[in-house]
Amino acid sequence: MFAPALAGAAATCSGIGLARFAYVPLFPAMVAAGWVDGAGAGLLGALNLTGYLIGVLSARSVARALSVPRALDLGMGLAALAAACCAWQGGLAWLGVWRCLAGIAGGVLMGLAGPAVQAVVPPQRRGVAGGLVLLGVGSGITLGALLVPALVVGQGVAAAWLGLSATTLLLWAAARRFWPTPPPMAAQTRQHGTLPPVGKLVLSYGLSGAGLVPPMVYLADLAARGHGLGLQAGGLMWVVFGVGAVSGSLAGGALADRLGGRRAMVLALSVQVAALGGALLPGVPWLVVSGLLSGVAAVSVTAVALAAARERAGAQAGLVWVRTTAAFAVAQAVTGFAMAALFGATGESHAAIFAAGLGLSVLSLLVAMADRPTER
Repeated sequence: MFAPALAGAAATCSGIGLARFAYVPLFPAMVAAGWVDGAGAGLLGALNLTGYLIGVLSARSVARALSVPRALDLGMGLAALAAACCAWQGGLAWLGVWRCLAGIAGGVLMGLAGPAVQAVVPPQRRGVAGGLVLLGVGSGITLGALLVPALVVGQGVAAAWLGLSATTLLLWAAARRFWPTPPPMAAQTRQHGTLPPVGKLVLSYGLSGAGLVPPMVYLADLAARGHGLGLQAGGLMWVVFGVGAVSGSLAGGALADRLGGRRAMVLALSVQVAALGGALLPGVPWLVVSGLLSGVAAVSVTAVALAAARERAGAQAGLVWVRTTAAFAVAQAVTGFAMAALFGATGESHAAIFAAGLGLSVLSLLVAMADRPTER
């Protein structure tokens, strides 16, 4: 019964993967082509993360005004338009506007797709459903990682952006008839005490988002320029990240169903700590391990956090998910600007960036470990 909704949401999340993360393998290519410098590319990443925050915060209002299916249409259309407009080398300000709008599209899609599917599947299947939805994100990341190097090497940066736009349009056309259609979203007001305490979940997920900024923005550049492996290696590293994301989407949902959201959260964050630590070790093998684990963590943490929100709040999980996703987005936006500044101030030191991400990831893990059931 819910297979069409899952198919539509997974395709939507593939669009999210393209809107939010296809920029990463283009980072070193844009620097090499002279479109931006390293600090400017980092700033574009921060603007994308800021747009994601705006999109997440506005997603429910947009859905109430338009309905969930029409809001998903809006997000996919904006994502395709933003990618197409980035094909023109209009300078940092021009690119910044469109990367911000791409982030808004991704935030609207992410803020709606997961909760909409959760609302239309049986309770015992919600963990797996969340994992399958996020499988779309991993698939979109991998698709972008395969497309970008081929298009950049053969045709250039502009062609890569146009290719990503066309791919997003194709995903939209394939998925829109399967959009999940949950009950209309009324403006929800809650009485005091109707939601359980979720402060530690919100804080842990937010710190996780902050810690994931280095791999989400700088991983391909770490391979291409940091290790001197070149643009194609940077794209291949993002393929590794995408493979990890696909694995994490499936593992996260299954672990949440088996272990419960809180325990699965601790496990996923342990993987994130290992990923950031691996990026600081010398040698290409550790880089590959870091890229794979970063992809696993980036998606599995979201899958288990969605499951934890549903466990704690039941029918009110949408409100909890907005809080946790907003915390994630705020932390990523603020950290994105801080990382861009740090990258420029340290002479584009990847070690400084990934060490900061490791510290934030450790803090996230410690908060999750302290989030005991007896304290909720």
